[in-house]
This record gives sequence, structure tokens and C-alpha cells, in this order.
Amino acid sequence: MAAAMFGCTVARAERITLRVGYFPNITHAQGIIGSHGTRGNNGWFESRLGPDVTIQWFPFSAGPSAMEAIFAGSIDLTYVGPNPALNAYIRSRGEEIRVLAGATLGGAALVVPGDGRIASAAQFKGGRIATPQLGNTQDVAARAWLVKPGHRVTLTGGDVLVVPTANPDQLALFQQGKLDGVWTVEPWVARLELEAGGRVLVEQGDAVTTLLVARRKFLQAHPALVARFKAAHLELTAWINGHPDEARAQVRAGLSAETKRELPNAMFTRAWPRLKFSAELTQRQLEALVADAQGVGFLRNAIPLDRLFSDQP
Repeated sequence: MAAAMFGCTVARAERITLRVGYFPNITHAQGIIGSHGTRGNNGWFESRLGPDVTIQWFPFSAGPSAMEAIFAGSIDLTYVGPNPALNAYIRSRGEEIRVLAGATLGGAALVVPGDGRIASAAQFKGGRIATPQLGNTQDVAARAWLVKPGHRVTLTGGDVLVVPTANPDQLALFQQGKLDGVWTVEPWVARLELEAGGRVLVEQGDAVTTLLVARRKFLQAHPALVARFKAAHLELTAWINGHPDEARAQVRAGLSAETKRELPNAMFTRAWPRLKFSAELTQRQLEALVADAQGVGFLRNAIPLDRLFSDQP
């Protein structure tokens, strides 16, 4: 009887479901590898978080949508571009978002028709550039680049029309000659080159493309769990750098499963060298992005970023 009573008092480990967002882009390699491993019951993160943690992965097409899911409490962590994360932090007056680590640099570019008719920003007057979503990282980068030579660029018009367009639609419109340029991320940059005869005019080789953020309330409630996920993310980032061929193969397999079509190896061979995987990230890098966004009409109510990296486990 005593043994039975003792057994009843033993605390059981709390089972937790961790909901993580990511984009089906090569620039979200850590998320792609993680989600693909979960589907195959051989997850990188599960093996490091333990049997009491269930991970659910949620794909998003662009950053603002992922941030809305954070606000709604529908996800707990997400891989996302820096500008949507900054917008969410500022919009919530620093209450909702915390940055855990960097993830990827580079992999973003402006692609123009391969016929050579566009060679500079000045030649875009009266033209159309597509970006993945209004206010996302590439959208801000495109607008900032167009403003520098003197173009007037508004949210809905100006000298150059910047058209927020989903990545698959960008490719189709570019093939049809309805766009003068597309500012996007891999693998879409490579697809625009290989499938639509595009040419890279501007490559953002060192730009912060992807970072890992947490919902602040979840971070405060489960600091040890978030710390373990972050550690697994750092380990995975180092593994990708140390095993580039194997990592590229895993990302290709993950994206092929996601899209339900075998993606050509030539696309990954072209795209992969444009990426740099790094967990390092500084407040100064993000402050520079805030300045760019303010220069094109976003983040007018910016607040100091001193809390963005706080509350970390």
C-alpha cells in the first residue's frame, strides 16, 4: 500500500507541444531539415528535446503571416525574415517578440530579364517589381534600393510599382513578361534564372535573411525548453556548415516533400553557394534594417530595440 501511495506521488513529466513556423524556402534550411525530420520520425529537434516534447511545424508563405500567428498565439517559435519580426516587435511596443538567434545570410536577390535591357535602378521608371509580401524583408529591400537613385516609391504606386506577389505567381508573371524584376529569395532566385531566363542584377550576399524568434509569453513560461531548442538550432547550423552536401540533400528532400514534386538538383546547386548559415546576430544589424524601412515609409513608430534580445533563456 505504501509503495502504491509513493508511486502516486511521483511527478510525471509535463508533455508539451511546441509549434514552430518556417517558410518552404532554402533560406529556412534549419526549419526545412527540422520539419522533414519530424515527418520521417527522425527529427533533429526531437532527438535533442526529449520524448516529452511534440513538435508541430507550420509553413508560411511570408513573414507578416507568421507574425500574425505569433500575435494570435497559434505558434510559439518561428523562422522568419528580420523586417516582419521588427515590425511585430514595434507594433506590440516590445511585448510580443524576442529574437533567439540568427539563421541565414544571403540568398536574396533582384532578378531581371536576361535580355540586358535593364542594367540599373534608373531604368525601372514606369516598371513593375514583384516582392513576396508587403512589408516583408525583400519588399523593404526593393523599395530602399529604388529610392536611392531618386525614384518616388509609395505603398501603392510612384515611379516604380512594387507589387507584393506570392512566389509561385512571381515566376509565372515573370515568364509571361509582365514583370520587369522580382526581388525574392532562394530557391525562387534560381528558378527565375533556370526556368524563366532571368539574370541576377542585385545580390544581397551578406544581408540578414532569416532569424529565429519566440513568442515572449511562451519564452517566459518555458525558458528551459526554448533554451534546448535554441541549442539544437545552433548545433544544426554548425552541422549544415560542416556537411554542406548532406545538408543540401536534406533540404532538397524536404522541399520536394513539401511541394510534392521532385525539385531539380541544378536549382539547388545554383542556389546553395549564395547562402551563409550563421546563428550570430547583433542589434546593430537590425537597427540598420529599421533605418532602411523608415526610409521607405515603414516602421514610423519605431522604438528602441534593447528589449528585442532580452528575456532569453
